[in-house]
Order: sequence, then structure tokens, then C-alpha cells
Amino acid sequence: MPLETAATMDIESARALPPDEVLTRLGATESGLSDEEAARRLAMYGPNALEEHRVSPFVKFLGYFWGPIPWMIEIAAILSAIVQHWADFGIIVVLLMVNAVIGFWEEYKADNAIQLLKQKLALMAQVCRNGRWVTISAAQLVPGDLVRLRLGDIVPADIKLIGGDYLEVDQSTLTGESLPVERHVNDIVYSGSVAVKGEMNGVVVATGMHTYFGKTARLVQETEVRSHYQEAVLKIGHFLIVSTLVLVGLIILVAMFRGDPMLETVQFALILTVAAIPVALPAVLSVTMAVGAVRLARQQAIVSRLVSIEEMAGMDVLCSDKTGTLTQNRLVLGDPVLFDAVSESDLIRYAALASRSQDRDPIDQAIFEKVAPGSLDGCAIEKFIPFDPVIKRSEATVACGQDHFKVTKGAPQVILGLSANREQLRAQVSQRVDELATRGYRTLGVAKTDESGQWRFLGLLPFLDPPREDSAATIEAAKQLGLSIKMVTGDHLAIAKEIARRLHLGPNIRTAEEVFQKEKLIDGKEIEATDGFAQVFPEHKYHIVESLQKLGHFVGMTGDGVNDAPALKKADVGIAVSGATDAARSAADLILTAPGLSVIIEAIKESRMIFERMNSYAIYRIAETIRVLLFMTLAIMVFNFYPVTAIMIIMIALLNDGPIMTIAYDRARLVQQPLAWDMPKVLTISSTLGILGVFSSFILFWIGEEVLHLDRPTIQTLIFLKLTVAGHLTIFLCRTGEAPFWRSPGPSGALLWTAIGTKIAGTLVAVYGFYMAPIGWDLAAWTWVYALAWFVFNDFVKVKVYHLIAHRAHRERRHLERIAMPLHP
Repeated sequence: MPLETAATMDIESARALPPDEVLTRLGATESGLSDEEAARRLAMYGPNALEEHRVSPFVKFLGYFWGPIPWMIEIAAILSAIVQHWADFGIIVVLLMVNAVIGFWEEYKADNAIQLLKQKLALMAQVCRNGRWVTISAAQLVPGDLVRLRLGDIVPADIKLIGGDYLEVDQSTLTGESLPVERHVNDIVYSGSVAVKGEMNGVVVATGMHTYFGKTARLVQETEVRSHYQEAVLKIGHFLIVSTLVLVGLIILVAMFRGDPMLETVQFALILTVAAIPVALPAVLSVTMAVGAVRLARQQAIVSRLVSIEEMAGMDVLCSDKTGTLTQNRLVLGDPVLFDAVSESDLIRYAALASRSQDRDPIDQAIFEKVAPGSLDGCAIEKFIPFDPVIKRSEATVACGQDHFKVTKGAPQVILGLSANREQLRAQVSQRVDELATRGYRTLGVAKTDESGQWRFLGLLPFLDPPREDSAATIEAAKQLGLSIKMVTGDHLAIAKEIARRLHLGPNIRTAEEVFQKEKLIDGKEIEATDGFAQVFPEHKYHIVESLQKLGHFVGMTGDGVNDAPALKKADVGIAVSGATDAARSAADLILTAPGLSVIIEAIKESRMIFERMNSYAIYRIAETIRVLLFMTLAIMVFNFYPVTAIMIIMIALLNDGPIMTIAYDRARLVQQPLAWDMPKVLTISSTLGILGVFSSFILFWIGEEVLHLDRPTIQTLIFLKLTVAGHLTIFLCRTGEAPFWRSPGPSGALLWTAIGTKIAGTLVAVYGFYMAPIGWDLAAWTWVYALAWFVFNDFVKVKVYHLIAHRAHRERRHLERIAMPLHP
């Protein structure tokens, strides 16, 4: 029988044929493909991935010469050539090239960083190769591979099911069906669907673009979602563009009434517009986010959506899993409690028979560590039903010689409910479970069928998952950062209370059933006041997040299972913990690659510093536009004086490009409270700095003309140098926030030396008069002193304005608290 290719074996053919025939046509066997055959097929069919439309770097580079901003620069260059201002023409072309090269290079680095992060998030698949089950990247799957699908897996290719009982899959991303569908042997499951229950084996019949997923182009769409911060910064950009066009329009009107040469006026206006509009805004946004994402990856936290960094910076409530995050996720088996079992070793032996070592389950591993050597010899598992989170137990049908029986292990109340001896043991079992829970133990019940086929409750196995050594200190550090941590666990209330006591989380620990009673409405304030939730089901997590969000909180939620996906999507920051299922990882904003709460706290710290860098840029950009553009407009309208020439504006724009692009690499202060976008504060601070800059420029103009009696060309050079030096100093003012410039963490080497280098370059241009009147070293030194003096004064004013804003906000908060306070007679 000839081997069919994945391209020629369509889904309908695979569905119609029985499993044996599909295996034959695909040249597959029950021992799987060999590595050599898999490599041959991979070369033939290509990787199991959807084709991405990639633009060549050269075409991307050319794109930087197309668009509204490049058009304005290009028109300015053409006008310069028409009026034969060849020096202006040359420097405008340099500006155009520099903007293109910087934008292209920074976007190239950002794209590379994002690609590296995507590689770390690549899906994995369990496949049988050379007769052994191994885990490989899903991209390496080929038609004919045997794969195993388990709870929480994302189906990695189109697969024909050939073994196992059943599999429930969520196909909502493909078909729009809201409920999972059940699949059995001989059915097809499609790439991109999610296994939500059961376990089955199957053979890959189609990969990559040949899957149903690829053929119909029903991809998991990555909609470009803008964060609150991006929307705010883009609004700032629009505000600056409109302001620039209005002021430049005024300059053109004034020039027309005065009879100035129109071509030269339009050329100057275009150049001024290009210098004032935030050309670097998209590059600064993308680079800062990408660089921050790489830093987070070094902290063992991978960002799946760059825009989620802003939500993380504003997060004020974290709902944290207990197991593996607050605790070690390293279960230790304690002393078994016997009921109907003969001995402790027998109880552990039956529990081991209801477990499976290859699943690497922590509970199963703890049981296998304690099982007596050789006690499982001679026993064969005829049928195994893995643990199901809905029925909360696993089960095995066992043959030990002539003895045939079933064993099960799971939640004690579930196992006891199966047992024929439940009524006699109910009170004792509940008492022992509660006793063990108060000491932090989690218990499993074990049962076995007798000769009549009835279940007999054998005993309890206590497991201890001790708190991580750093959890208590990390929780205290989180409180210092203004973060409230609420424990969310499926464990028993008593266990949750014991762990909360050890970690100083708070005494108000309640069961989800108590909080979410069917007959009462969900009280958000009640949830807000609760320190932790026990006996939680996945649907409770969703309601916890929703209730806290309605109260105005930015909520983070951790999860690891497929049923956690809705809550992870609902949360402002969904966090898939280390070891999470593919389904949870795909729904999360942040994927942890190391266990523990400290990883999340470090990620929050890093995200707040990223936010601060963005905030610094926003304030600087507004202040700089006001400082340059308003000064230019007023000088032209009031004094009929162009304070800088077109070529000077171009040089200022070029010299500003370097330091601006290094903001992404700057050291940022760590704010101790959650960050939220405060547009009024940003506009107040930036407007204050901008207007101070306008005043200082007019005073320099007055000194140059009335005190030093300089000619107008020399005054223009003087103002050029002042705008260059003071502009870079404004960056150092903005980066420190409400603190004086000397108290904040020092600038990064990239920012500091780039700013120093460009200031030296601007000074040399002014001193020796490149395309402008030379001013010499004396006037240059005096201008530096003048700019530095205003820098100190501006910093003093900035700190005072921040304090006034904080004082006003405090008064408003107190006023609102008094209004909300209940009245007493």
C-alpha cells in the first residue's frame, strides 16, 4: 500500500477509514515512527506550523520612507532643492535616513526579542518515537506520528483517535460551539481544539497548513489590543499633532500677511512640524515594551502579550494558587490512617495500583516513593481511568494472579461515598480528615472492591505540601508594594487556614461555597474583605475576578488547568504558573517558568519600572513640544524673529533622536504603589516644564539682544545651543518623577553617554559655526551655565508641583471618605 501524504489524505478520507487502514496508509505502526523516518517526513512536509506572512527586511526599511511623517520630510527636502538651500537639503536627507535607520533597527531588535519569547512559549506534544513516549515540540510532528492527548492539552495537529475510552474537546475557537464535544475511537479531533476531559491516543493525519485549522484560515486570531497606557500615549500624540498644526498654521498666516517668501515659509513650517510631532513615538513604545519583556523573561516570567505589562504595573490584587506558588509543590506522604486495610504497606500498595508513574503526578510520585519494593510484581493493570477533576478520583482494574479487583483513590468524601461501609465510617473519616487538615495535611481516600464487587474504604493517606521557604518574606514584600494577596485553593478549609497562618496572610479564610451561595447575590465587598478562599472550583475563580474588577481593582489570577482558562482570560493579568497546561498557558498574559510567588513579585517590580520609563517619555515629549513650538510661534508672531533657522531645527531633531531611543534601557525607580495612568498629572507636569522652557528661552533672547548686544544670527546660535542642552536635561528631570534629580537611581550608561555625546556635538557645532554663526567657547560656556541653572530651578518647581498635586489628591480622597462615612445620630 503506498504511503499517503498529509497533503493528499484529506480529513473526510481519514474520518471514513477505520483506524487500522489509516495507520497502514500513513505507514505508521503502534511503536511509532523512527527518528530517521520522522526527519525524512519533516523535510518532505515541513514543520507543523501555520505559514506566516514575512516581509523582507529591505521592504520593511523602505516602509520608513512612506507615510505622513516621511512625506513631510521629503517635501521639505524638495522645497529646499527648489530654493537651492543645498545645506538644508543635505541635512534634511540625513534626518530622513537617520529616522529610517533608527526606526528600522529598533523595530528589528524588538521583533527578534518577541520571536525569542514566542519560541519559549512553543507548544509541546507527547509522541511515540522508536517505541518510546517522548515530549517534543509540536512543530516537529509529522503525518503518521502517534500522539497522546490528555486533559489540558491543545491538540497539536489533525488527529485520528485510535485508542482510549473517550476525549472531550473544546472546539469553540474553530466551530463556535460553546460546549465541549465528546470524541471516541475512529473520530477526528482538530488542531487548535483543547482537551478538557479524558485521555486518548491518536495518529497525526495532517499538519501545518494542511490541517482543518490551516485550510479554513480559522486561526486563533491575535487581535491587536491596545492597553490603557498605549491609548493614552496615542491620545497624547494626536494632541501634539493637532497643537503643532494649529501653531504652524498661525506662523504661515503671519508670514503671508508680512509678505515673506512663501516657498521658504512652507519649507520652514514643514521642518518645524516634523521636529514637533512625536516621530519616535511608535518606536519608543515598541522598543520599551520589547526590552522590558526580555528583562521579564530573565526573571523566569514570559509575557505572551506585550500590552499586558501595563496591566501588571497597575495590579493591586493578586489571587494566588496555594500549591506550587505559596507552597513547595513537593508532597510528602505522612503516616497512613487505616480503616479496612490490613497494614500500611497494603494501603500504600493499593494506592499505587490506582496511580501511574509515567504521568509524573506529584501525589503519585509521593506514593511510589513509599511503596514497598516488589509489592507490585505480578499485578497487571487491565484498565486505567486517570484522575478526573470533575469526579475527583482515579480508578484502575487490576489482575494480580487469579485475583481480579478494582482500586480507586481520590477525595476522601468521594471515595467514602462509593463504599459499602460508608455509614459506619463517615464520622471517623471526617474527624481524622479534620485533624490532619489542622496540621496542614491533605488527605486522599483509598478503596478496593471485595469479592462481591462492592467498594470497601481502606484508609486515608495524608500528604504535606509545606510552604516555600521564601513565601512569608515575599508576601511581606508584596504588601510593601501595595499588593493584596488572596489565597485561592481547591484544598480543604482547614488546610487553607493552616497555610494562611504560617504565611501571615490573614485570618479571614472562607470556603467558596460559603461566599457563593446560590440563594444570595455575590457581594463584592465581602470578597474584597476575604483573605483567602478554600474548596474553590474553576467557576468560582471567574466570579472572584469579576467581583473584584467591579470594585475598581486591577486583578491578577494564577492558574494551571484547562478549567482555569476563563478566569485567566477574565483577569487583568492572567498568570499561568510553572507546569501549567497548554490551555492555561494560551489563555494567560504571563507564563511562569519557575515556581513560587517571588517570580510574580519580581515581574510586578519590573513592569512598574517599564511603566515609569514610558511615563518619563510621555512627560518629556509633551514638555519638549511646548518648549520649542510655543517659543517659536510667539517669537515669530510678536518679534517678527525666527529664533532658529530651519537647519538648526533639523539638527535639534537629530541630536534628540539618540537619547530618546535609549529611554528603553534606562534605570527606573521602583514605585511602591500600583501605577495607573494619570493624564491630568502628566499634562500638568509637562506643561509646567514646557512653559518654564519658553520663559527661559525668551529671557535668553532678551539678554542676548539687550545686555550682550549680539546680532540676530549669533542670538539664533545661542538659542540653538540652549535648546539642545536644555532639551536633554529635560529628560533627566522627567525620569525622576516627584523626587529631585539627585535622589533617583542614576541614569543608565546608554542614556547618560548618549546625552553627553549629543550635547558635546551640539556645542561644537555652535562654537565653530557649522551652518550657523559661530559663538566661541566663552558664550558656549555661559549658555551651559545658564541652561544648568534653569535645570536646577525647573527641578525645584517640578518637585513643588508634584507635592501640590499629591496634596490636592489627598484632600479629595479625605473629602470622599467623609462623604462615604455613615451618619450617626
